[in-house]
Amino acid sequence: MEVLKIATAGSVDDGKSTLIGRLLYDTKSLTDDKLEAIERNSKKKGYDYLDFSLATDGLVAEREQGITIDVAHIYFSTKKKSYIIADTPGHVEYTRNMVTGASQAQASIILIDARKGVIEQTYRHFFINNLLRVKQVIVAVNKMDLVDYDQQVFENIKADFEKLNAQSSYEEQKITFIPISALKGDNVAQKTDAMSWYTGDSVLDFLEALKPEQEELTAARFPVQTVIRPKKDEFHDYRGYAGKIYGSSLKVGDAVTVLPSLTSSKIKSIEFFDEQYEEAVAGSSVTITLENDINVTRGDILVKSDEMPHAAKTLTASVCWMDGKALIPGAKYEIQHNTNRVLAKIDSIENVISTDYSGEDASATQLTLNEIGKVNFKLSKNLFFDNYADNKAGGSFILIDTQSNTTAGVGFIG
Repeated sequence: MEVLKIATAGSVDDGKSTLIGRLLYDTKSLTDDKLEAIERNSKKKGYDYLDFSLATDGLVAEREQGITIDVAHIYFSTKKKSYIIADTPGHVEYTRNMVTGASQAQASIILIDARKGVIEQTYRHFFINNLLRVKQVIVAVNKMDLVDYDQQVFENIKADFEKLNAQSSYEEQKITFIPISALKGDNVAQKTDAMSWYTGDSVLDFLEALKPEQEELTAARFPVQTVIRPKKDEFHDYRGYAGKIYGSSLKVGDAVTVLPSLTSSKIKSIEFFDEQYEEAVAGSSVTITLENDINVTRGDILVKSDEMPHAAKTLTASVCWMDGKALIPGAKYEIQHNTNRVLAKIDSIENVISTDYSGEDASATQLTLNEIGKVNFKLSKNLFFDNYADNKAGGSFILIDTQSNTTAGVGFIG
């Protein structure tokens, strides 16, 4: 069954959690005890309706304040497809959480309150979807019931968002506008008669028809996760390399180069458990054996010999900063790129990028919590990488504070 990964975004109280809760309810994905808890807590709060946001807001603080703080991953299925939804917080102080939640998304739902229209946080949410190259974006204009299902309100918001979209440099992105009421269920799982002027799909119908974007057919990359040495008599000389394929497929007989050693070989076999394959496509987690007995360890990358990545000891990347301690020139961190770690020094900060498309601050001397900026690095050794626009796995990394061992930031190369 196909799996579609979705991220949600929206300002505080725009109804993200309610939308997801409504999807779970209408697809009969809520367990009996969860539904009973929602009914009980809704009555306790004096509501004359079911508060579906309780289906996703897991932290006590979230339930008490009625906001989303943490990234919640929700799983549900229909007869056609399985879904993984990242319910991400919308407030500026949780920008880092939104970047984390949207990093694996194949589609994104941006909610807009019909009463408020496009606001500053809408710009930020759209900017992050651009930064992360999320191709399919659904703009769900929520709470249409509170504006009497007025078509003109929807059309005005659509026009404002299209002005915002005109500022985007990501031309391949596809925007779909759907007017909804998450609370009432209008155009969420089923079409509604309340907005007869809208002729498009409901949110669920659109998602059901949406084909998960296959990973772009870029150069094949195979970061080695672990080396398999059974050390049993029947597998005395066996040496396999386990990991996940990114970019495009690998076949038995392909000439490959091991990075960073630059040694070469050919693929002898591609295996998964007790089965062997002639070819494995992008996204497959497999074990690969090579014809030559060469040195390959965790952190190495296998690539096709005629599809070499960039190699450099300097790097420029857009960085989303996630640490309370500011990023400053001269500081040292470890870059974890796939399974490889390289010591890095912050050479300079080019700018801090305004996520509302208002420009860049080239005078910035540091990156603080939740800020996004262009950063130059000097590395202790060559790093083999791709541009993020060409290959998401090969063009992204995390920054690790070597003293606290915390994830301090995430970077996108190019």
